[in-house]
Amino acid sequence: MMRAEDVIGICRLLEADGIQVWLTGGWGIDALLREQTRPHKDLDVIMLVDDVVRMRELLGRDGYNLKEIWSENLWAMDASGCETATAFVLRDSMGREIDAHAMHLDAQGNGLPAWESEGLIFQRQDLAGEGLIGGVPVRCITPQMQVMCHTGYALPEVQVRDLELLHVMFDIR
Repeated sequence: MMRAEDVIGICRLLEADGIQVWLTGGWGIDALLREQTRPHKDLDVIMLVDDVVRMRELLGRDGYNLKEIWSENLWAMDASGCETATAFVLRDSMGREIDAHAMHLDAQGNGLPAWESEGLIFQRQDLAGEGLIGGVPVRCITPQMQVMCHTGYALPEVQVRDLELLHVMFDIR
């Protein structure tokens, strides 16, 4: 399980090295709600393609290794010319997992997924979500984008409940 302390530690570590991540999924929703509503098996993040190699090196020092490359992965070149995965899972020896997806930012600050995403775009305002994990500010996608990212597939009951909590707090459907 991924604990709040783990999430805070990962966010601080990456931020200290200039790596931006936006929380999505369960922790992203809990950040928006400003409280942990349930246990989480992993931490879902969106990040920049140019930061993937550095992120993997940093987290590798903490024991995170590649567990899986998602089927939607598309290989991309980062700014340094390294080919990198854009949709993958890292796991450490304690079973904590980080599910990462990478994007590029266009000139207007919109996020263009580098993975196979069927035309999904994170408008600049979609990336402006702010939340709290254990009282610590974190960057996340907005409630509306959280809902958008949870469409097009059958949701497990726990995710249906997550979206219901967003609806109650932010009056979105």
